[in-house]
Amino acid sequence: MNQSNLTHQEREAPRTHLILITTPIIFAIVSILDGQVLNWSTQLNDVVPLFVRIILCLIFGIVALALIQISHKTLFKDKEVPDKLLTNGIFKYVRNPMYLGILLIYIAVICFSISLISLGVFIVIFIVYDKMVKIEESILEEIFGNEFLEYKKKVPRWFPKIF
Repeated sequence: MNQSNLTHQEREAPRTHLILITTPIIFAIVSILDGQVLNWSTQLNDVVPLFVRIILCLIFGIVALALIQISHKTLFKDKEVPDKLLTNGIFKYVRNPMYLGILLIYIAVICFSISLISLGVFIVIFIVYDKMVKIEESILEEIFGNEFLEYKKKVPRWFPKIF
């Protein structure tokens, strides 16, 4: 089978869509329960003023949505799966801008709620995403070989290289 002709789903880790659907639901349930009902770990809300939490939430949220939109446009601008490795645009700075954007949405919610339990759930979600990305990167390594290995050396997985 020609690896470069794989569909988007064939280039993803198994159960990616299930992970992308269930993790926000679990996170939302935990955040709402802790922040609105149980208040087990939201004591920092008394220390950090609401306007600071709102500003941080907006900053992370706007950056997150921008990353998701820019990477989505690049990844899905054609109906066909790209047959070459994407290393331009946002992909010059970070290898997983869409997933990073999704993770930043979680951080935006944590900034607003300052729920330590939600932070713990986020850490677990991050570990799941990181494992998912490692699987997808091994698939890309099979498809693009040395070109992807060189790209990995230059471009970080999660934290963008701005300079």
